[in-house]
Amino acid sequence: MNGNSGVDHDACGMSVAIDVVGGKWKLHLMWVLGEQPQRFGEIRRLLHGVSEKVLAENLRQMEASGVVHREVFPEIPPRVEYSLTPIGQELAVALRPLEEWGDKHRAELLGNLASVG
Repeated sequence: MNGNSGVDHDACGMSVAIDVVGGKWKLHLMWVLGEQPQRFGEIRRLLHGVSEKVLAENLRQMEASGVVHREVFPEIPPRVEYSLTPIGQELAVALRPLEEWGDKHRAELLGNLASVG
């Protein structure tokens, strides 16, 4: 979803949350950054298959929404780290039950997906 979806965000908190973490990589980014602050290259190594362009775009969107903090350290060469903001950390806690549900039902769900495909 995006801001032009026509959904009344005042009426539906789920829509706001989906705007923040929707898409293929943002939930994965929440997981990676929930562990500890990470540099761009390390995030890329941890998220197999994400392109540099897509990763940068997702990080920028999450920074704009206020769940990710980007810190540039004044070193030569400059070092940049990404971390979760306090509301990002709160969101990560809220997402844990979703992860637990996926772990609990993994075999059944993967079996169902295999039979559909």
